[in-house]
Amino acid sequence: MRRRLRQNRALWVPFLRVTTLSFRQELCSVLVSFSSHLVLVCLCVFLSLTRDDQPENDAMAARAQSTTPVRKVPIHLQSAQNRLLIKNGKVVNGDGIQDADVYIEEGIIKQVGNNLIVPGGSRLIDARGKYVIPGGIDTHTHLQLPFMGTTTADDFYTGTRAALAGGTTTIIDFVIPSKGQSLIEAYKQWRERADEKVACDYALHVAVTWWSPEVQQEMEELCRDHGINSFKMFMAYKDLWQLDDTELFEAFERCKQLGAVAQVHAENGDIIKENCKKLLAAGVTGPEGHEMSRPEEVEAEAVNRACVLANQVNCPLYIVHVMSKSAGEVVAEKRRQGIVVYGEPIAASLATDGKHYWNSCWRHAAAHVMGPPLRPDSTTPDYLMDLLANDDLQLTGTDHCTFSSAQKEMGKGDFTKIPNGVNGVEERMSLIWEKGVVSGKMDPTRFVAVTSMNAAKIFNMYPKKGCIAVGSDADIVIWDPKLEHTISAATHHSAVDFNIFEGITCRGGPEYVIANGRVTVDEGQVKAVQGYGSFIPTSPFAPFVYEAVTEREKVHQLIKVEREGRIVAVRNTMVPVVPQATSNGEALELNLSSVNGGEEVVAAADHHFASHQHFTRPPTSSGGRNMQDTTFSLSSEYPNPADESDNKRSTIRVKAPPGGHSTGLW
Repeated sequence: MRRRLRQNRALWVPFLRVTTLSFRQELCSVLVSFSSHLVLVCLCVFLSLTRDDQPENDAMAARAQSTTPVRKVPIHLQSAQNRLLIKNGKVVNGDGIQDADVYIEEGIIKQVGNNLIVPGGSRLIDARGKYVIPGGIDTHTHLQLPFMGTTTADDFYTGTRAALAGGTTTIIDFVIPSKGQSLIEAYKQWRERADEKVACDYALHVAVTWWSPEVQQEMEELCRDHGINSFKMFMAYKDLWQLDDTELFEAFERCKQLGAVAQVHAENGDIIKENCKKLLAAGVTGPEGHEMSRPEEVEAEAVNRACVLANQVNCPLYIVHVMSKSAGEVVAEKRRQGIVVYGEPIAASLATDGKHYWNSCWRHAAAHVMGPPLRPDSTTPDYLMDLLANDDLQLTGTDHCTFSSAQKEMGKGDFTKIPNGVNGVEERMSLIWEKGVVSGKMDPTRFVAVTSMNAAKIFNMYPKKGCIAVGSDADIVIWDPKLEHTISAATHHSAVDFNIFEGITCRGGPEYVIANGRVTVDEGQVKAVQGYGSFIPTSPFAPFVYEAVTEREKVHQLIKVEREGRIVAVRNTMVPVVPQATSNGEALELNLSSVNGGEEVVAAADHHFASHQHFTRPPTSSGGRNMQDTTFSLSSEYPNPADESDNKRSTIRVKAPPGGHSTGLW
């Protein structure tokens, strides 16, 4: 045995020595490698500490300069709670209210109803005694906007954070190119500013600040390739963004061709410019001069003119920030005339007035400067709310465009240099609930329509946005009608240092706000995430808008009367065309022309039999037979038997009708 062990030892001891040596060599190699890496790390830390401080590191700066949108992390990695069940609430849409539960998964509404079967692990939110409503859509914001020599206080993060705090889950901002700047270039600039910062979803309008064939071509490209379906034209800001009437007409025509919605800032810029000169010359330099230079009639005139121009080409028109009673009346009247026009009052015009411009504190007065201005008539907010409740005005925005007190002071001594803009993106929902629902002017369904649904329909985001339905985005607000809060600059989430609604108490507000399936306001606590939102493309030819346009075209065709024995319909077929008899008693031939100029010849009708019929009622306004009419007569006004010799009658005339004669009743 000992001899065998010695033999084996002679074999494995050399192997052990070799293995141990190899291990030692590997260990030394690892230690050397680790030491070298440690030295490099220390060197990098030392260099970073010795570098000059920069506002952002190189990686973030590179991302900020990139035109590529930020790639979002999948929702199930962003939050462990990607499944939500909202129970016991009243689900409110623009067309009704129901008691139902809502189940959300991966940012989409999966189920709406009662006794839902949902996976385990879902977060439960009890909405008992509360309304479950679609997230608000603010159709009018200006975030991170360069304007009047400065840039707005709210960027795309602080602005959308404030929006979420108030129950708005989607904003539509405005791309405003400089005069002569490419619309495509400006669009890309806005996308770069917004994509990395937005905390909620957003879409874009594009302003047309100058007019040329290049602009027309770029409008088509924006609609076709970049998700834009609305363009804004300015009738004010002369020498900066204002278009003249000819350019407006051509812009409306182009919007109609592209299936886009034409928007206008409606004020008479020529009058405003002259009024400003007169007021400054008279020594009026304070904020009150702003309202005095743009009186109510200047807004109403521009609204009327825009409606007339758009109607000539049957272009759908959208009036942004309706600020006065007379402007609202013009919109209401034009809608009654059948013109496709939509009016947008804003939070400011619905909740406060222009008496603030005469406040003795310059800072207070200047904080309210916006264009068009608030109106000093204190009955204006209630009047506009009545129009909104009755669908004379259709939806609401805010024109959220904030400037700090220091920025407003740029216009001290010259009101024309005060940056125009006020807050509202956070306060809009609560103010409309207080002034509309609590006051009894509208019910919760109308509230949803004017804060969300109508906007989604007009700008072709419905039903992805604007309703609570299976397949819709999970943008939901749990609205507590008993939640009472007082608006204040000390507690709002905007970056501006003043709030034009300071001190207004609202009864009703958001307890939970869910954006794309994520709880962004949790029991009143805001949990916004920078870059969480996405750009929402809006495609042209929104059915809600262009179905109305198409119907108008059917009944408002062109008519042209030719005097050589033919009647050609080319404009307004609603006008009855009565054929005139010729010498031989035959009716003239009607020649109907379609809108595109093609002619369709319609054979002349045989009026021989109709000429013998007895009618008790006149024809309708369109020339057709009155459906309340009858050919029955007790008199002798029947066809002459001699005229019917060629047409044998297959029936017998009954002289004593069933039930007896009716002559005894009268």
